[in-house]
Amino acid sequence: MTASLLTLMGLGIAATVFIVSIHHNVAIKGSKKSTINPTQNSSEQNSTSSRLGYIFVIVEENQPYNNIVNNPQAPYINSLIAKYALATNYSAVSHPSLPNYLALTSGSTDGIATDCNPPNAGCEVSVPNIADEIEASGRSWKEYAESMPSNCYAYNSGEYATKHNPFVYYSDIINNQPRCDSHVVPFTNLINDLSSINSTPNYAFITPNLCDDMHDCSIATGDAWLAKYVPFILQSKAFSSKPSLLIITWDEGNSTDNHVAAIFTGSAAKNGYRSNNPFNHYSLLHTIEVEWGLSPLTSNDKQAPTMTSFLNTNK
Repeated sequence: MTASLLTLMGLGIAATVFIVSIHHNVAIKGSKKSTINPTQNSSEQNSTSSRLGYIFVIVEENQPYNNIVNNPQAPYINSLIAKYALATNYSAVSHPSLPNYLALTSGSTDGIATDCNPPNAGCEVSVPNIADEIEASGRSWKEYAESMPSNCYAYNSGEYATKHNPFVYYSDIINNQPRCDSHVVPFTNLINDLSSINSTPNYAFITPNLCDDMHDCSIATGDAWLAKYVPFILQSKAFSSKPSLLIITWDEGNSTDNHVAAIFTGSAAKNGYRSNNPFNHYSLLHTIEVEWGLSPLTSNDKQAPTMTSFLNTNK
């Protein structure tokens, strides 16, 4: 491991890759697992199957599209936008934060309409989720949460907010201590995991803390955090070994504007690509499902248009 990597481990900083947002007009129809072919009813290109080796998602907080794109306070984010692929008509599906995180990982808001905190607030949900399907496919996954005190920690603590960590809301994870401990980990683990292909998960959901995700601190603070950690993902051994994708998005906009940015980066993303087609968080989930041959989790993601046109099929 290089000296720079060791330095990052000592800082204990979490990174979140993947920026997404889009208005949701699809009615929630529950979370019953579907067996329908995930390539059906997609408005974009067909799946490239298991071509992608790694898919990471970073979710920032509470900034509508126009607050980010072309904002001089976000020079690094806009450098990624200039180089890679941007969804210009992407929306979150709800308010407040938690329902959007559930939508991104289970294909539904699962009847949750508040930022309730598990495990004692009555908001655990027993539904299939993306982690279940990734494991069943033989791939690996992890949630990296910045400022989380310990593995599988399910209570608010300082700048760590459970409402931004969807995997502690799923009963089959939070109630299985060994599984939760090994998959829901502090962000400080990420740099060490990236040091080897063998320790890098195929799927990572990255949750910055309340300051670095722009929730409690400035856009400039979140931009600086991404500038510090996104390169370690994009230049990692795993991302260099196979076509891979890092998505940066926002959970929601604000009360009057839920249009958010979604940026596709990495070797699998097209360079300089823009699409004004309407997409949302269910589209992002559906895209992952199609790329890895996973069945849609609900009718919401099954019916959402995929974003495979953002991918460079030549790599």
